[in-house]
Amino acid sequence: MKIIIIGSGKLGRTLAEQLTRENHEITIIDKNESRVQNVVDRLDIMGIHGNGATVPVLEEAGVDDADLVIAATAEDELNLLACLIAKRVGARNTIARVRNPEYIDVMSLVKDDLGLSLSINPELACALEMSRILKFPSMITVDTFAKGRVEILQFEIEEGSPLAGMKLRDVSKFRKRILVCAVERDDGEVYIPSGNFKIHAGDKISIVGDASQIPKFLSQIGMRKNTVRDIIIVGGGRIGYYLAKQLIASDVAVRIVENNMDRCRQLADLLPKADVLFGDGTDQQLLIEIGIERADAFAALTGLDEENIMMSLYAGSVSDAKLLTKVTRIPFTNVVSQLKVGSVFFPVLIAAENIIRYVRAMQNSYGSNVETLCRIVNNKAEALEFSVKPSSPLIGIPLAELSLQSNTLIGTINRGGEIIIPGGSDTIESGDTVIVVTTNRGLNALEDILR
Repeated sequence: MKIIIIGSGKLGRTLAEQLTRENHEITIIDKNESRVQNVVDRLDIMGIHGNGATVPVLEEAGVDDADLVIAATAEDELNLLACLIAKRVGARNTIARVRNPEYIDVMSLVKDDLGLSLSINPELACALEMSRILKFPSMITVDTFAKGRVEILQFEIEEGSPLAGMKLRDVSKFRKRILVCAVERDDGEVYIPSGNFKIHAGDKISIVGDASQIPKFLSQIGMRKNTVRDIIIVGGGRIGYYLAKQLIASDVAVRIVENNMDRCRQLADLLPKADVLFGDGTDQQLLIEIGIERADAFAALTGLDEENIMMSLYAGSVSDAKLLTKVTRIPFTNVVSQLKVGSVFFPVLIAAENIIRYVRAMQNSYGSNVETLCRIVNNKAEALEFSVKPSSPLIGIPLAELSLQSNTLIGTINRGGEIIIPGGSDTIESGDTVIVVTTNRGLNALEDILR
């Protein structure tokens, strides 16, 4: 598809990189000429220096022939204006990044008037991911597919776990509709495992399966759902505000530590049920005084990655709290994943993934059969949900007879709401949706999984 991205900041660059990798035709627009040139040189895409909210610049980018325009500048109003103009002059679909909390409630009212296909708030999307993780405190990540019927969860195997030392083929003894679909070792290596693969303590494993069966499986292996009753949030920015608001609605006791007095007063007005404390979250004595040692969860959400990492490392050393750590610099992904800082959240990657899911859905309407895509295992693997069309060459063939690409696994088959963990004799049929887990990038059709 032909996609125009307005804004070459972190989100714009991330989108350009990932969408280019998926063979879309990308044009990026920015007022900063050097940033445009940097992206163009690195990705070999078309770049235009100018204001993306003006007709001449949009026309130069070929807006009248664009399948999608994504406005991802730092200014909400500019993004909305750019989408409105782009739609009026020919763009088929538009997406705007809108971050201001004051605009959330009105977006649904003006979405159609602005010609918006989607609005994305990176901080709200990140807070929603965090809230979802807190429902499964033992998990590192949780993703959903098949309209909530299938989940992929990642967690670490501890010493003494019944899975430690077990070959994957023996996991079937638990008689639950789940499958181990990926394993990450301490050295960062990711495996799409076969039945002979042996699980070790310290492995981070990803399981895919029937959402109704997963809690029972986790209980069988000794991972019980520990309800989060209270949380300490350090950093009262947008993510901290959104997360606190959601948790308060779920009757979780929230303490927010913020080092800006004016922001403390704002948060106290916005969140009257939260305890808002003025102070430095890197002060260990302060954290002890407010109960870090007894907290169920701890979220490090300041604007400084280094502070967030150090605070989570400290919290993990003095408590059993579920740790949530915000990191903004994407190049740190591999480094941070090796540290004991709990679940790590990259707001830019979360926002990009939400947009890419929408792009995939557009492709589906244009003839592709990818319904959903999630990047898992610290962005080292993909889980894709394919719809099976009547013309698919895979229909009716036992899976054991299919020659799949290396590092590729068929995780589940959804047949009319029934979730099947497939064996070698199972077949794929028209109308199914199939979840594939792979370390190979750029799969656009189900048949791409074949050698």
